[in-house]
Amino acid sequence: MDSYGVRFPLPEDAGRGLRFLIVEGRAYPDIADEMKRGAIAALEKAGALHETIAVPSAMEVPVAMAMAIETGRFDGYVALGCVIRGQTNHYVSVANESIRALAELAVVDALPLGIGILTVENEAQARMRANVNDQDRGGDAARAALALSSVKVKLNS
Repeated sequence: MDSYGVRFPLPEDAGRGLRFLIVEGRAYPDIADEMKRGAIAALEKAGALHETIAVPSAMEVPVAMAMAIETGRFDGYVALGCVIRGQTNHYVSVANESIRALAELAVVDALPLGIGILTVENEAQARMRANVNDQDRGGDAARAALALSSVKVKLNS
């Protein structure tokens, strides 16, 4: 259950036969590993195939995603990263621009894209949101991509 008290139900085998790309920002390796673990578990539970690409931080995630979209190899995408507030307002720029760019890609290209970019005040919040036994935001991003893939399949049939 997420912080809103609801988890979106997925059709059984929602990802069967579909290939997903996880693009992960690695600015905080332990948090990135946990988010990736949650995303992979959700995709595998749904029967989806997956690949992972790592980039330095959340800011590079949209660029790598745009490159991957051009290949046409994937049915869905999962964007993972973490931005922790620091002493300057650099946090605001990185958080806003990475999420804005991903949302724009998703809408313009009608992509099944789950966005799991954490924007948090401190590392403790990030760990809680990433933890697969707590908020599992990596898993949530993968489930969002799976749900949108199901919508796309239904609309195209």
